[in-house]
Amino acid sequence: MKNEIKEYLSEVELRLRDENGVDEQFLSEMLTRIGFYQHERLVHLIVTMTFAVMTVLSFCILMMTQSMFALLLSCLFLVLVSPYIAHYYFLENSVQKLYRLYYQALEKAKRS
Repeated sequence: MKNEIKEYLSEVELRLRDENGVDEQFLSEMLTRIGFYQHERLVHLIVTMTFAVMTVLSFCILMMTQSMFALLLSCLFLVLVSPYIAHYYFLENSVQKLYRLYYQALEKAKRS
């Protein structure tokens, strides 16, 4: 997904530089792709928040029981939640950038 978004962002920026690169079909496609990426972002937000809650709960259990299993569980969740946060951060910033590019494309279409 990360590579797909990066490629699409590059494609959109290239089309915006082209004088005749923005038309109704392009704007419609952008809205559709933004919708897909918004859905992906929402799913990753839910997964990230679930793992974050499970990480906090496992640390609470560790503080109460101080067992080796709780320590292992806490470490596992901490290792898992870190990449989810990084990926969600990437998705959030990419969708925000697509919003800005869409608004630029709208302005360019209005001027044409």
